[in-house]
Amino acid sequence: MKNYTFLIIFSFFCSILVAQQKSNSLLHLNRAEKILFLGNSITYDGRYVAMVESVLLSSHFIKGTAIINLGLPSETVSGLSEDNHANGEFARPCLFDRLESVLQKIKPDVVFACYGMNDGIYLPFDSVRFKAYQDGIENLYTEVLKSGVKRIVLITPPVHDDPDIGLRGYNQVLDRYSTWLLEQRNNKNWEVIDLHFPMKKYLESRRRIDPTYKLAPDGIHPEQEGHWLMARSIISYLNPTFPQVIKWDEYVANHTYLPKLYEAVLKKQELMKLALLRYTKHKRPGIPSGLTMEQANQQNKHLEKQISLLIKHD
Repeated sequence: MKNYTFLIIFSFFCSILVAQQKSNSLLHLNRAEKILFLGNSITYDGRYVAMVESVLLSSHFIKGTAIINLGLPSETVSGLSEDNHANGEFARPCLFDRLESVLQKIKPDVVFACYGMNDGIYLPFDSVRFKAYQDGIENLYTEVLKSGVKRIVLITPPVHDDPDIGLRGYNQVLDRYSTWLLEQRNNKNWEVIDLHFPMKKYLESRRRIDPTYKLAPDGIHPEQEGHWLMARSIISYLNPTFPQVIKWDEYVANHTYLPKLYEAVLKKQELMKLALLRYTKHKRPGIPSGLTMEQANQQNKHLEKQISLLIKHD
């Protein structure tokens, strides 16, 4: 009987601890000086990252924390590439060509990483390609923590909507990649945010009303609504009480200064992204050359001041 009572009490305190860990998700984020986002062209686009920072700033959950976007178009963690990628001009860059430099030079406290869209090379499912993706994600996880980063959060890839066959094509590959990634929450106690399946569910619901509806004109790169769905999944993970507002425009309508804040944050992130990509170096042709770090930091001071003033006048 004593053992049974102990188990009940122990289970009760474990449930409290789990609840506290979830509620403290933002608290731990608030302690970070630098938060780094890694990913491919969707992350490089920057809108969902800027939305995340704008909401966290406007909600006063972060203050004095630098959110850095270092997404790189075409990038993979698998190291795979099509023979004719970019019309044969260059192979897809691999994250591990630059990861060590990025971690050493930026020294982030927290890393968010979103990969998978490019890793299946837009071909039907193949176990060898899948293994290359799994190995790449596991290597990323290991290398990030080995560098001294306190926390890594992995993100499932966005939905893929084939221009001809919709979700019945390459997205089935991403379904499997996303499922495996989500399984690691239990198998390895990884932090994983799912934005793939919520985006898929939303797309399916809209498609039932309007068969021509798209989140991304090319099936890959989402427009504003898609970026907001991504941002919302990340924010909801960090703060489960966040309101489930469908559209970005609806959310900003209730926060009069948020459009200006978002504009300033996006401009700041773009400035620092290009400068830091230049500083940390990469192998992807066609990326605009950013300012030197000295020049970028000077301009960044003015943007940070503008952002601070907007938050104070909330």
